[in-house]
Amino acid sequence: MPKKIQDHASSYLFLAPWLIGFFVFTLYPMMYSFYLSFTSYNVLQPPKWIGLRNLFIMFAGNTEYPRDTRFLNSLFVTLRFVFISVPLKLIFALAVAMLMNQKLKLIPFYRTIYYIPTLLGGSVAIAVLWRRLFAADGVINAILRGLFNANPPAWISNPKYALYTLILLAVWQFGSPMIIFLAGLKQIPQEYYEAASMDGAGKTRQFFSITLPSLSPIIFFNMVMQMISAFQSFTQAFIVSGGQGGPLDSTMFYSLYLYLKGFAFYEMGYASAMAWVLLLIIAALTALTFRLSGALVSYGGGE
Repeated sequence: MPKKIQDHASSYLFLAPWLIGFFVFTLYPMMYSFYLSFTSYNVLQPPKWIGLRNLFIMFAGNTEYPRDTRFLNSLFVTLRFVFISVPLKLIFALAVAMLMNQKLKLIPFYRTIYYIPTLLGGSVAIAVLWRRLFAADGVINAILRGLFNANPPAWISNPKYALYTLILLAVWQFGSPMIIFLAGLKQIPQEYYEAASMDGAGKTRQFFSITLPSLSPIIFFNMVMQMISAFQSFTQAFIVSGGQGGPLDSTMFYSLYLYLKGFAFYEMGYASAMAWVLLLIIAALTALTFRLSGALVSYGGGE
């Protein structure tokens, strides 16, 4: 055995569990799913090579292989969810972080309370609770009828409003970006605000001239992370829609449709192709975000 390997034998030994897990449970499944994306595979029979047919069915189609309209609908529903929920979540998280940055009594307790929705929001129990809250006979409608004598719709079963209930659930899980914003707020020197006050700048001017530019790297980080997470949303849509993306596919998220294709319709080849398309979409949007960040993000050193 070479001496160099002997000198680092203990390091390789400690790394072995991670390396085995990476190659067996991450790299190999990824490469195999890439192969399956070019096949027709129903789990019960061996994969059959079909080339780019899965992609052709997704985006083009013809009389022999019709275009999958539900795929495009799931993509548009997911994009709508991402581009509405992520900005709203970041705005709400920043507002709460600024409140939590005040010198108040019991502030550590309040920070913990506001973080709890993030810990619970992705659970099945919360999704079931959310479904009951916004049902036709749920608590939300009971409150609206009692206070305003209104006749509210069945939010979950109405295709006009079903997606917005999931957006509201996503915004409610603002704890993670809030904590990151709070850490960033504490890094802004107070001298900036004192100097601005002496120059006559009010709170609003200070927010747009000091707080936002100073937090721009953190806003950028939160935006990228929340965007990636939003594209992969699954549990809420699965539970709230009863696993079918209803009503009328209005909550058919991309990940939910991928799951249905792979584990309900046993089209594993098609589902694998969908997974790789999602990876490319996320990578493209992330790259575009990084490209635009140069004009929007200030790192304080002129970079």
